[in-house]
Amino acid sequence: MAKKSTLGFNHYLFLWFGAAISIAEILTGGLLAPLGFQSGVAAIVLGHLAGTGILVLAGLIGTQERIPALVSTRISFGKYGSYLFSVLNVLQLVGWTAVMIITAARSANEVSKILWGLDQLTLWSVGIGGLVMLWIALGREGGMKKANMVAVLLLLGITMVLSSVVFKDSSALFAPAAGGMSFGQAVELSVIMPLSWLPLIADYTRFAKSKKSAAWGSGLGYFIGSCWMYIIGLGAAIIAGNSEPSAMLLAANLGLSAMGIIILATVTTTFLDAYSAGVSFANVYPQFNEKKVALVMTVIGTMLALWFNIEQYEHFLIAIGSVFAPLFAILLTEYFIVKNRKVQDAVLVNWGALLVWGAGVGLYYQFIELDFALGATIPVMLITALLHKILWGYTKQWTYCKRYPIAS
Repeated sequence: MAKKSTLGFNHYLFLWFGAAISIAEILTGGLLAPLGFQSGVAAIVLGHLAGTGILVLAGLIGTQERIPALVSTRISFGKYGSYLFSVLNVLQLVGWTAVMIITAARSANEVSKILWGLDQLTLWSVGIGGLVMLWIALGREGGMKKANMVAVLLLLGITMVLSSVVFKDSSALFAPAAGGMSFGQAVELSVIMPLSWLPLIADYTRFAKSKKSAAWGSGLGYFIGSCWMYIIGLGAAIIAGNSEPSAMLLAANLGLSAMGIIILATVTTTFLDAYSAGVSFANVYPQFNEKKVALVMTVIGTMLALWFNIEQYEHFLIAIGSVFAPLFAILLTEYFIVKNRKVQDAVLVNWGALLVWGAGVGLYYQFIELDFALGATIPVMLITALLHKILWGYTKQWTYCKRYPIAS
């Protein structure tokens, strides 16, 4: 196991900062514009504090047990239960791959139309998908450690340029609320983004040199990067009425560089989605190679990107929250509070945990309708965790287990 423990603080800081620098985060930040700048920033920070804190806890399980994220769900739900969530996670990650590729392709296409009059959205989608496949092919040592660190250094500089473009007009800092979005809705859109990484983080923290390096590197990298992207999108939507990154980059007179920036930011995020889709698939079918499956998932995501309706993006985020918020509320409760920390190979399904999870999914949509001040994820995770803790003593035997032959 020691051979695998090769990633330290800097690797995680760069990995998750790079994951956070994405067009999707900028666009989501732009959705918060009706709240005004100051209230929008408050919602972003509050949502990310909660979401990133939960994300770090999920990552700690991977570091301590040296298992991928979806394998860790066997602790609470059993082997077959983890298969269910693996399938849902693969669907989520293929969806994210499509979202990231199409948003980047649209932005790159806008730049190419202005620079050269070239309108080839399909070509850009296929090309970006191919680059994601190249990143996956570089592997953990090449893609995750070396190439990713170089890419993130470049993206850090670009993030500063974007910030200067957006906030050269300080009037955004005093923009009042325009109405049309509640504070609770803004918090929910902020907490959902780190939440979407919950079924992935342990896929990478299992390779950590130490719990401290994985927790602090992942937490700080993602929190700083994602908040920054959200705030850039928020400011751009308020000032210019447009949080589209290509418009900002062209406004900075970056020209051809704008295209490279858009593509690089997408690749450093999307390869994590595709790679973890391979890891989740391997949880159900361990005979398949994670990297090869990840390449196939990228092809599928690229094909979906060719007809994905990006206008349904907000509904996609809510669907992710409804599934994974109660799931990880149960897992984190069982691991850190109940202290049931080991995968039991004999347990195939834990019906009690699945029942609580189903109740949590239903509760999530109720809170979405209520428009609660703290959003839906935070209260639903707290209620689900409390419910699981109360019922665990009564339902822990509600399991379907493998029957072993009795030795003669």
